[in-house]
Amino acid sequence: MFKLPVIVAPMFLVSTPQMVIEASNAGAIGSFPLLNARPVEKCAEWLLEIKEALGEKPWAVNLISHRGSNKRYDDDLELIRKHQPPIVITSLGSPADVIEIVHGYGGLVYSDVANVRHAKKAAAGGVDGLILVCAGAGGHGGTLNPFAFIAGVKEFYDGTIILSGSLSTGQDIAAARLMGADYAYMGTRFLAAEESNAPEEYKDMVIESTIEDVLYTDSFSGVHANILIPSLIKQGIDPKELKPKDEIDLSHLVDVKAWRDIWSAGQGVTTITKRETMKEIIEALNKEYEEGVQELVRND
Repeated sequence: MFKLPVIVAPMFLVSTPQMVIEASNAGAIGSFPLLNARPVEKCAEWLLEIKEALGEKPWAVNLISHRGSNKRYDDDLELIRKHQPPIVITSLGSPADVIEIVHGYGGLVYSDVANVRHAKKAAAGGVDGLILVCAGAGGHGGTLNPFAFIAGVKEFYDGTIILSGSLSTGQDIAAARLMGADYAYMGTRFLAAEESNAPEEYKDMVIESTIEDVLYTDSFSGVHANILIPSLIKQGIDPKELKPKDEIDLSHLVDVKAWRDIWSAGQGVTTITKRETMKEIIEALNKEYEEGVQELVRND
């Protein structure tokens, strides 16, 4: 089976065990947020299902490592300790507790960061990889240009670099590799997958939307995120009337209700035009990636 340098990003309320299994079986690396499975007992079932299906193939889970937001933090750490996912992706907060546990069983810890200051902090903490969240990423996108961000991080870090932000095609993956990334981090591309847990209307909206339908706003949580304008209109919200939120509220990161009707997508949504299975998407990405690499070689 081919190995595509892609991590399928963990998507809150969207990622499923089936997505993880199909992605990793097809040659990418699948992942899911631990908080997608509730209660804790259900999450344990998901972890067992994925481990049994994938054996030695790589896969990942995502942990919200901000204790104040993730009320299940200690339980999630225990799930990681017991079930030993090969890769743990941390978001927010210190990854120190995770690193101690995961390195103890030989796993890897990747942390997502949106600026150089946070990248330096995570690198100093001993993470194995940095996920550079750049402009245009789905959900909580950053603002930095990927060329500048990768160059800035490479000045002080020689670990694994994963690039996130508007990556939707195999050619994008080839470009990310040429820029110095080890993996492309892709979420939006898989929103409309058959195995996705996104509501049918959400999948249809993703297919019908373009880059002009994506709004970058901090109105809902105080943290900037890329939101689909049609989902706002559907809820009777006028995008032109949105105002910045006065304070940061991270509860939405773990609150099912917060994202039930307000849907996010990255700027790469333009390239999604039909329903496909995870296998079909990854096979198409692999073909495009190989063509992109060959084109670079021909033009060298």
